[in-house]
This record gives sequence, C-alpha cells and structure tokens, in this order.
Amino acid sequence: MRGQSCCAVIILLLLSVQSRAETACVDSALLAHSSVSIARYFDDAERTERRLVGIAGTGWFQSPTTLITVEHVAAAMGLSTADWKPVKITDGADRQSSSARIQRIAGRRAEKLAVLELQTAIPVARIAAVRRSPLVPEQRLVTLAYPNEKPHVVGGRFVQYGSEGRLGGMALLEMYDGKNRLAIDHGASGAPVFDCEGRIAAVISTAMVQTFQTPFGVLRTSTAWGNPNVMSVPIQALTELSQAE
Repeated sequence: MRGQSCCAVIILLLLSVQSRAETACVDSALLAHSSVSIARYFDDAERTERRLVGIAGTGWFQSPTTLITVEHVAAAMGLSTADWKPVKITDGADRQSSSARIQRIAGRRAEKLAVLELQTAIPVARIAAVRRSPLVPEQRLVTLAYPNEKPHVVGGRFVQYGSEGRLGGMALLEMYDGKNRLAIDHGASGAPVFDCEGRIAAVISTAMVQTFQTPFGVLRTSTAWGNPNVMSVPIQALTELSQAE
C-alpha cells in the first residue's frame, strides 16, 4: 500500500547490523529481556501456498508465558485461538523454540493488539511497567525492536494522536537512529515503546513511508524531518475489548 509499510518482515534473507540509538533516554541495559523477536517458519505446504519462508515481528512480555504484539503480525503468522503453532523466540544472542496461540485480541482501532500465550515459559523475561497516562507532544521515547531478528534500540519523540481515518486514535511518533529514519521498519511491528521512566506507552504498528518507481527499481523513503514516521497502538488498547469480542 502506498504511503505505509507493514513492519512484519517476510523472512527471505536475515542480514542486519546491530546499532545503537543516539537519542535513547533509557539505558538500553534496562530494556534487556523485555522484548524479543518472534518468528514463525512455515511448513512445506504453507510455503507452497504462501510463497514465503516465514514471518517475523517483535513481541514484549506481559508475563513469562504471555507475549504482546500487534494483530497483523499474529495474523500473518497464521496464529489462532485454537491451535498451538511452533515459533522461534530470539532474545539477543539467545534463541528458544516454543509454541504459541492467540489468547485474545484487544483494542477498538483499525490496528489491535494480540495477546499470545506461550506453551513454554521464558524464565529470563523482564516485565516492564505500563504507562497509564496519555503521552504529551515532544515527549522523548525509545523502543527495543527486532528488525530482521536483530535487537535495535531506537529513540525519538511523540508527535500527536491521530484524529481521523486509519490514523484515528493511533500514537504518531518520529523515531530515528542518527540520520536513519528507516531504523523502524520490517520486523519491528509489535515492539514496545517506552517513555523515559521505562514504562510501555505504545506498541509499534507501521512505518510511514513513500514508495517511488525508478529505472533502478522501487525506492522507499521516510517522511520529512519533523513529521511522524511511525504509527503505534496506544497501550490503553490492552484494557479495551475488541469489537469482534
């Protein structure tokens, strides 16, 4: 879709360079084990049907057996409330296999949150506090996301809450690592967004990009400096019942 880019990543090649955010207002060591990469590799039948190797996104711990991500990541993985399906969980250099299913869907916006139940507990899981109050413009933020299954700390700021259409009620952020405005991109969907006190305030949904067809292929660019470049789901969605429920 022009102007938007789903942050769930299609797993074809897993090449990435780990980097540090220059604008982070929380020590990255304090965020360790709070979020992880969650990936599902498809079996032969699914690969043939979907023409994909698998899907990866980011999730964060609500408990050692509960992960939160955005709904489109869970849907792309083919997860359901009924069946356990194998997933790979990556926490820095550590990898663990488990099985997951959807416990519930939360939120009333176009993008919702998926609460995933894990069959195997993650003993090192760090449970972060949740921010209760709304964000305010220019408030500094930081996320620990897993683009291409590699941990990446990225800083930025809250711009505003969206007022209409698909943006209605979404927390619009400007996130960047130095001059890199595409630091939040494929694979970052579901990552927690922390305020400077280490409380989760939102969950990353979508990178806001433009695409252009050039003689050399498709060019993707972020928004201009000073404008939001990431859509996120406010954490308050966790306490909202889905309209489908």
